[in-house]
Amino acid sequence: MNPLEQIPLVRTTRRNHALEHATMKILASRFAGLKMFGHSNPSGFLLIADLPTELVTDAALEAQKRLQAGESELAIHPGCGTNIASSSLLAGTAAFLVQMALSRGKKPKWWHLLVSAVVAGPVYHLSKPLGPHLQKLVTTDANINGLSINLITSQKTRNGFIHFISTRQ
Repeated sequence: MNPLEQIPLVRTTRRNHALEHATMKILASRFAGLKMFGHSNPSGFLLIADLPTELVTDAALEAQKRLQAGESELAIHPGCGTNIASSSLLAGTAAFLVQMALSRGKKPKWWHLLVSAVVAGPVYHLSKPLGPHLQKLVTTDANINGLSINLITSQKTRNGFIHFISTRQ
């Protein structure tokens, strides 16, 4: 059992994060090129998308149904911040370690920075598969059995809609 399952607020956020990703994947399959942004928390998730509430509601309900039917791959999203954060952290750490090894505590020379940057690029690229793996193990939980959508409300803004998808466990 994942130790994160034992922390109630983390568990509910991970489950809502999976539902957020699944909803966004369904919307993306229906509306090619749609720009969206989501953020999950223990009470549900926020979705910024220029779509009416009815379309978001339909996608969220389908996402819930499909996740509960076992389509766990819907919980992993290519645009998740976990992907960017994990690759950036590894690339930055590699650049830092190379910089420290080359300068050995002295003032770095210009070429130390160049070598660090040259190392960081491939590390960033090669670490890309880590993000989806971390999503699966740490930031999402596709097992949303017992989770239900409680309420979906929307607010019109100048640039579209902000949708609040409230869930209950």
